[in-house]
Amino acid sequence: MEYRFLGTSGFKVPVLGFGAGTFGGKGPLFSAWGRTDVAEAQRLIDICLDAGLNLFDTADVYSDGASESILGAAIKGRRERVILSTKLTLRAGEGPNEVGASRSHLLDGVDRALRRLGTDYIDLLQLHHFDAMTPVESVMATLDGLVRAGKVRYLGVSNFSGWQLMKSQAVADRYGYARYVANQTYYSLIGRDYEWELMPLGQDQGVGAVVWSPLGWGRLTGRIRRGQPLPPDSRLHETAGFAPPVEEERLYRVIDALDAIAAETGRSVPQIALNWLLQRPTVSSVLIGARNEEQLRQNLGAVGWSLTPEQMAALDAASRVMPPYPYYPYWNGQFSERNPPPVA
Repeated sequence: MEYRFLGTSGFKVPVLGFGAGTFGGKGPLFSAWGRTDVAEAQRLIDICLDAGLNLFDTADVYSDGASESILGAAIKGRRERVILSTKLTLRAGEGPNEVGASRSHLLDGVDRALRRLGTDYIDLLQLHHFDAMTPVESVMATLDGLVRAGKVRYLGVSNFSGWQLMKSQAVADRYGYARYVANQTYYSLIGRDYEWELMPLGQDQGVGAVVWSPLGWGRLTGRIRRGQPLPPDSRLHETAGFAPPVEEERLYRVIDALDAIAAETGRSVPQIALNWLLQRPTVSSVLIGARNEEQLRQNLGAVGWSLTPEQMAALDAASRVMPPYPYYPYWNGQFSERNPPPVA
């Protein structure tokens, strides 16, 4: 397993992390993802640790807290061997203050997460979304207090726009607060919006990407083919309404390119899609999920080798889309005299 720095934190994480959204199985979305219990979680974590994967990501809203509880029980007695990452700010209860990034919700949410995880510190705490109702100064002051108290070691965001993340960094710099070092972001061969603004921001501000849904919400598993119906047991039958959108012809163009490279390399479609991400700028770790041991071992096969430059170029070409304004003039070289071209 390769390890990389998490942004400019000086802290190293494995290039593959494990997403524990399959733990618990409560609710319409998470029950479709998986129903892993403590015994199954322990087995999956054993396999991960044997492979050098020691980053485990969850959130307070995953199965109404059951994911955190199961993860905490499954790592009992080996806390020092793992990196725990969790998220909060989405609605976690019916009360008027059980949502957002207010001081009240952040402090209470962290304490609840610590109890469920069975630990006294969280390695990486990420805000699940931006809270436009709470001043950024208050958010960053509260997070800094959690870091100083030793309850949290590193900070990150998820689902932030560029200006929201940059404003937060500026406030942290102004007052000497802890900065964000991670951006848990959607990024895949069929979802490259991260590249237009957030990737350059990550390069400039030292924020490492922790990639979620690297297989495009299950569309790049190798089971979807042009002109064929979804497999009967595909999760997309139940979860497609939650999925990031993708234009159908572009999806099949990417799948065709993946199939061609799979035939060349003998690697699986998911392994190729994951390996492409591991060669992209700013990517610190890619979160893989698995409902069973077979899926996990298959995904772990994405490391230890690299696509060739020619194969990377083929995937880039198949997945490329025109960036929206104002990004496309920078990407097509119109402003190249004063702006180095972004990494394609």
